[in-house]
Amino acid sequence: MADNLFQVEIITPDRIFYKGQASMIEFTTTEGEIGVFKDHIPLTTVLAPGIVTITEADGAKKAVVHAGFAEILGEKVTLLAEVAEWPEEIDLERARKAEDRARERLNRKDADLDVARAELALKRALARQDILA
Repeated sequence: MADNLFQVEIITPDRIFYKGQASMIEFTTTEGEIGVFKDHIPLTTVLAPGIVTITEADGAKKAVVHAGFAEILGEKVTLLAEVAEWPEEIDLERARKAEDRARERLNRKDADLDVARAELALKRALARQDILA
């Protein structure tokens, strides 16, 4: 079984969030969800806010990542994320308030509203809540 494992690293600006071996990793890109096994074709893609599932030999670990990049090589997957959080690091009440603020901004439709930024804030808040559900 060990021959199907590959290296996974999730790096944020302030820490090496995760480093280990996995048989599969799943995450969200701007183009949709992707699942990666060992010897995947080389690919660089843009991360979208969502849940990352790392399947290790003894089970799966889940985390939330926000914007960033993913580099997929045959023997290694590296996620460079602005933010990565384990479920126990997430404040559910804070995530709910962030969702409310983002929805309020989107509903107001102010002339100076940065829609893409408000939508991204909403996606981040929802991802944080989804992993705790």
